[in-house]
Formats: sequence, C-alpha cells, structure tokens
Amino acid sequence: MNDLVRLARDWISPMAPNPYLQAVAALLAFALLATLASRIFRRLVGRAVGGWGESERRLLRTVGRLAFISVVLLGGMISMALVPASPRVKAIGLALVGTLLASVWIRFAWRAVGLVSAMLAGRNPQTALAQPSTAPLVRNALKALVVLVGAYAILEIWDVNVTALVASAGIVGLAFSFAAQDTLGNLLAGIAIVTDKPYRVGDYIVLDSGERGEVTGIGMRSTRLLTRDDVEVSIPNGIIGKAKIVNESGGPNTKYRVRVPIGVAYGSDLDAVIACLLNIALGHGDVCRSPEPRVRFRQFGPSSLDLELLCWIGQPAQRGAILHELNCEVYRAFSREGITIPFPQLEVTIKESPPGAQQRVVRSS
Repeated sequence: MNDLVRLARDWISPMAPNPYLQAVAALLAFALLATLASRIFRRLVGRAVGGWGESERRLLRTVGRLAFISVVLLGGMISMALVPASPRVKAIGLALVGTLLASVWIRFAWRAVGLVSAMLAGRNPQTALAQPSTAPLVRNALKALVVLVGAYAILEIWDVNVTALVASAGIVGLAFSFAAQDTLGNLLAGIAIVTDKPYRVGDYIVLDSGERGEVTGIGMRSTRLLTRDDVEVSIPNGIIGKAKIVNESGGPNTKYRVRVPIGVAYGSDLDAVIACLLNIALGHGDVCRSPEPRVRFRQFGPSSLDLELLCWIGQPAQRGAILHELNCEVYRAFSREGITIPFPQLEVTIKESPPGAQQRVVRSS
C-alpha cells in the first residue's frame, strides 16, 4: 500500500502540487482505470460466453462489478493516504474504506456461492456435493465460512486483537461438539451416505434390523423409509450408516428375483413337476420373460423332494402380491395334476410292558 501511495504521489505531483488536488486526481484516475477495465472485460467476456448458461453469465457480471468497485475503492484508499491529515484521522479513514472494500468482497463471495451451487446442480451428472439433499448444507456452510473470514478481515482492518476471540470460539466449539455429538454424527453419516450412494431415493432396501421399504427421502440427519404398510419410518443416519443394508433395487436394473420353495412327495415325476412350475411362472403376467423362470432341485428333504421356483419381477415392491399369487396357483395346479405336497408326519409306537416286568424310572437332574 505504501508503495502504491508513493508511486501515485510521484506520478501526480508534477501535475497537481496541492495535496488535495493530488487526492482528487488519484481518485479520478482510478475511476477512469476501473471504467476502461470494465468495458474491456465486458467485451472480451461477451464474445467468450455465447453458449454459456444464465448462472455463468450472472457470475461473470458479478466479477466485472466487483473488479470495478475494488479498483475505485483502492483509489479511494490512496486518495485518503495523500490527504494531509493527522495519523489518527488517516487511520480511521483508511479503515472505513477498507471495511467498505471488505464488505463488497463478502457480498460477492456470498453471491458467488449461490451461483456456483446453481451451476453445479444444473450439470448432468451431478457432483456428490451438488445433490438435492446436500446442496443446501454445502451452500450454507460455505456462506458461513465467508461471513467468518469477512468478519476476521474487518477486525484485522481495525487492528482488533482476535486471539482472545479465537480462543473463546475454540472453547465454545469444543463444548458444542460434546453437547451435539449425536447430531454431528448423523450429519457426517448423512454426507457419507450421499457421497458413497449405497442407496438412492426410490430404492427398496432392507436393514439388518428388519426394516424394509422404499427410500422416500435422504436428509442430512435421517433417512425415511415407506414400508408396505404405508408407514413412514425415520432412521437416524448415524444408525443406518453402521447397519448392513440390502438394496433390492441395486445392480444393473431394478428387477427382483422371487423364490417359491415347494416340496413334493417321494416317487413324484420330477419332469412333470418342473414343467408344471414353469408353466405357472410363464402364465403370470407380471413375471419377466428375460431372464427366464427356472426350477432348481435343492435337496432330498426328510419327507419331500425340495424344489424351488425362481422367477424375476419388475419391481421389488411387487414381491408380496406376486408371491401370494404364485403360491395359490401352485396349489391349484398340483391339485389338478395329482401332485402330492407332503407334510411332516411323526409315528409314535407305544409298546406295552409284559406283566410283572419292573418299570425303570429315569430321572433327570
């Protein structure tokens, strides 16, 4: 700053020996310089942003205004330094102009955060920090940072010792972090969920605690599930971030495989049973033809031959209804075809002791 003042004085003093005229000349010179720079900037940028969006244009216009005002205020600070006055008056004047300049930069940074957020949100694909659920948090955090940095700069301009304030803020922040550790944990887990994307809005997920439903919202504090009973469950992100999650809508597509276990009696014609099950699956309107339904012979059970019908459906939400319809049709078809569905039987044989035989009593301790 002192070098600029000395350079301005050396350049203006031959034309205006009066210090007040030097101050006015410096202010006018910087205003003229700002005007010329602003016009050149608008012409150059106007040619380069022909295909840009509205957010980009607004950001560039804001940058142009910021540059113009900053150069003018810089000229004002040099003019204040050229005016003959007491050091205290000069210091107050420079501090006022510096505060005005800092306020202009704070306002610019505030608007720039909003414009950049809008530009990132308009991109496809969106970035992790520009998701609808995280954009407000990121934008507000950046704006809070702008305010803190701006306040620190203004205090430095007025030569205010901020060491005590920073120490007090650190103590308050530590106490706040202990008091709100659960809330902060949920917020951090929410950011991790949105960034890692184990599930998205509209997916069907199953937690290790048994909750199953459609994800209707992913907030910074909690995730909301809509169960098949039309009951919305809100789960804190701190809990869901530690849980085992089964995403039934994950993978390359949203199809879901339904399993229908069935047992038939020993001695049944397996080929006829498999053909019957495949016809049932292919005859259902909601069962996908690709991949094709299939039947697998799983094991020799204690009282039955255990098979499993595997077929794909379009959405996980249809699982309950389609499984019900397939089970009903299997029972009807087996009844028509004479295929027996066995059930476990236990035979108990009671032998009568011979007369006079000593009965043995076994006691357990």
